[in-house]
Amino acid sequence: MNELVILLVPLAAAAILALVPAYRLSARINMIACLVSFLAAASLLWWRPAVGQYLLIDDLNVVFIVLTNFVAFTTSAFSASYIGHELETGRLTPTYLRFYHAMYQIMLFGMNLALIANNIGLMWVAVELATLSTVVMVGIYRTHEAIEAAWKYFILGSVGIALALFGTILVYLAARPVMGEATDAMVWTALLQHASDFDPSLLNVAFIFLLLGYGTKVGLAPLHAWLPDAHAEGPTPISAVLSGLLLNVALYALLRFKMLLAANKGAIAPGPLMIVLGLLSLIFAGFMLYRRRDIKRLFAYSSIEHMGIIVFAFGMAGPIGNFAGLLQMTMHSLTKSAIFFSVGHVAQVKGTQRIAEMGGLTESHPVLGWGLIGGVAAIAGLPPFGVFQSEFLIVSSTFARAPVLAVLLVFGLLIAFGALMLRVSSVAFGPPLGPVGPVKASYVPMFAHLALVLVAGFYLPAPVVAWFQHVATLLG
Repeated sequence: MNELVILLVPLAAAAILALVPAYRLSARINMIACLVSFLAAASLLWWRPAVGQYLLIDDLNVVFIVLTNFVAFTTSAFSASYIGHELETGRLTPTYLRFYHAMYQIMLFGMNLALIANNIGLMWVAVELATLSTVVMVGIYRTHEAIEAAWKYFILGSVGIALALFGTILVYLAARPVMGEATDAMVWTALLQHASDFDPSLLNVAFIFLLLGYGTKVGLAPLHAWLPDAHAEGPTPISAVLSGLLLNVALYALLRFKMLLAANKGAIAPGPLMIVLGLLSLIFAGFMLYRRRDIKRLFAYSSIEHMGIIVFAFGMAGPIGNFAGLLQMTMHSLTKSAIFFSVGHVAQVKGTQRIAEMGGLTESHPVLGWGLIGGVAAIAGLPPFGVFQSEFLIVSSTFARAPVLAVLLVFGLLIAFGALMLRVSSVAFGPPLGPVGPVKASYVPMFAHLALVLVAGFYLPAPVVAWFQHVATLLG
């Protein structure tokens, strides 16, 4: 029943939130609904329902489900104080606020459905639903720039999802001669059992379309153009969700199809394709970080960089590569959302997102300033944070297997590290610039995430290590 709870609670909450006019009440309902969904998701760690034709809970998607619902809950807590300020300043109206909260729950429903779907067609529909809900939230400010960003997101996302749909159809065509024309030919568990009998040429073509289609959603270069605009113009809670969650959902879909190819000996190895796109995204984003003048665009390109690292790790595969990819994905989601929590309140108190107008943050707003420094130190891969552990595993395992690729990987990491240190130093230190008044911020979500990432740098519980190792084995 718990898998139904994480689907039905967001739907019911969306219907209620669309009707609730009071801001404080709607913010509380949003938080409570996300908390219930998270508790139901966490219970899946101990209790697994039977596999059905449409819904599936296994070791792989539990990682994504728990992470998604946890970050959705903490983001809803951050959103309560952030959106309250937007209402007070007139950037949002009560009508748009009801719409925002309802769409937040629809987005959570779409992501949860994509993660637990046992039908590849249903998964595609759910990813599209989650995308469309974030599109309308990106444009919720109704400014020219916000509408343009939402439109670009919609167009490029539609192209990507169309490619993913074609790849999904090709997988069905490869399965039909073996499994018949019934819906069984779209059931993930049945597909995996018979994958070795599928036509490898069809699977090869299908994966190319799936990689391009879902890769657009992941934000891989050169398919990334929607992501910086969506981060810069949408509400900051949506930036946190995009970087911390939605990119992971698209990655999850890609990993499912990667497992199909791995089960067919005649199919191409998906690893080299993922390695190339991962390295391209990492190095491209690293250089682009130097040119950013908007702080939310800066961390949007940081998300492209890290998704490149994660895809590279899963492309290298093997027990260590897959384990490191899972750990990097988890640490990135927690760290990047914490950074956006800080950046959102910084932009509100300073009245701008321009980096050049935010100097001296540690002096004018020390909690936000040092919180941002901690987040950037973590996302840059400095010890003792958890990102350092995952990146060290990726680099060391790559050196052992492919030294040339390791050199390119380290080069991209160093480029990105230099850019982040350069930008954060100009924001955090020096004489204070812009307004220095108080900010009404909820610091708990930001420091809760950073605390988890810091603890992970020192100690990973044995059950978590065993769990990730098992999932790494499943991924091949």
